[in-house]
Amino acid sequence: MSPKALDYDSLNENVKKVQYAVRGELYLRASELQKEGKKIIFTNVGNPHALGQRPLTFPRQVVALCQAPFFLDDPNVGLIFPADAIARAKHYLSLTSGGLGAYSDSRGLPGIRKEVAEFIERRDGYPSDPELIFLTDGASKGVMQILNTVIRGQQDGILVPVPQYPLYSAAISLFGGSLVPYYLEETANWGLDVHNLRESVAQARSKGITVRAMVIINPGNPTGQCLSVANLKEILRFCYQENLVLLGDEVYQQNIYQDERPFISARKVLLDMGPPISKELQLVSFHTVSKGYWGECGQRGGYFEMTNIPPQTVDEIYKVASISLSPNVPGQIFLGLMVNPPKPGDISYEQFVRESKGILESLRKRARIMTDGFNSCRNVVCNFTEGAMYSFPQIRLPPKAIEAAKRAGKVPDVFYCLKLLEATGISTVPGSGFGQKDGVFHLRTTILPAEEDMPAIMASFKKFNDEFMEQYEDYRGYSRM
Repeated sequence: MSPKALDYDSLNENVKKVQYAVRGELYLRASELQKEGKKIIFTNVGNPHALGQRPLTFPRQVVALCQAPFFLDDPNVGLIFPADAIARAKHYLSLTSGGLGAYSDSRGLPGIRKEVAEFIERRDGYPSDPELIFLTDGASKGVMQILNTVIRGQQDGILVPVPQYPLYSAAISLFGGSLVPYYLEETANWGLDVHNLRESVAQARSKGITVRAMVIINPGNPTGQCLSVANLKEILRFCYQENLVLLGDEVYQQNIYQDERPFISARKVLLDMGPPISKELQLVSFHTVSKGYWGECGQRGGYFEMTNIPPQTVDEIYKVASISLSPNVPGQIFLGLMVNPPKPGDISYEQFVRESKGILESLRKRARIMTDGFNSCRNVVCNFTEGAMYSFPQIRLPPKAIEAAKRAGKVPDVFYCLKLLEATGISTVPGSGFGQKDGVFHLRTTILPAEEDMPAIMASFKKFNDEFMEQYEDYRGYSRM
């Protein structure tokens, strides 16, 4: 009997190639342990509300009224909701063709795309065209849509930073392209060296790969670094010289925990550079409501903006977006609220500022607690988390631990992270899921557990790590510190 289309052996090989470590072996084991009654701290994914971050009040009020518009007809609505939330809900409902239950344009509601364009102009100092902004179900959908448009086959390569967020390796595999890694330098605080970029492109071309695009993640995931203006200029010049489209993953732009390098968008730096590069370099930039002090991961709101992309290409991207009919409308409204929050003088302004500042200040403290905690541990070194919401410590595993991992049939950092999970309930992601240099091992954890829980979590990690190193370290002169 011939195999059926959905038998495993008959599946699309690209689907089977996809690896996504953030929801991989560690996450599945953590879920099993949770079902068995063990308390699990899920630090494997940047999911702020799941770890106790409270939603911002104003956007939830507005979306609640949009979801239940009959409240707006209640004479007592003003006793429960502030006037600015009521006004904003009426504004967003007026932009729809029938409330939140109706499809929008496949690019998103025009009125919200206009709000996004105004936000970008305020941020960058240059006008933005709403016709070149597409709203998406989170930034990930936008990234996948653009990669699907760029990748024509296995000979097409995408330059991706390593360590990288596995969305990129997974999507490139799914669309049948080739990932071309460029390594970030851990000893230079995960800095980027253009010489390494050139080497990566040359190596790819020697294998017959046409490099088509370059990805930057700024601030970095999993590495947490923030790119300087000088770095961004180097990257933009490199893409211009090599005729690459630049994909700017800027979803963590609100998550900055130091003052030396504030977030600056690739678009602003590009337009500051002036012609000819500002008129010719192709750039697609991504943002979301899932990160920052919003953390609204489950709402699935995001956008991408295209710079210097030809109109015919924009039409093709619109055509493909139309297959899905419409991005989800509540997510679009969250996005509108993110780019157009309460202003000074609005009733909800002071509460909004108090809540958002409180979240960012706490994240800044947690970034410091976690970095210091890791650096106090034996055979662990960790760069400070400048931005985003992750720590990515290097775990210097003794040879005996590496041998034990091989005997168990595990990659060494997977072995370490599984032992950590079993002992402490802390669910992390092994560095091998993001890519790393040979013989070097890491783990990624979010900085999202509640501030008051952080000292106990780090103490639990330190106790585990000390015992692990005690068990596996060879005292006959071995030291990797």
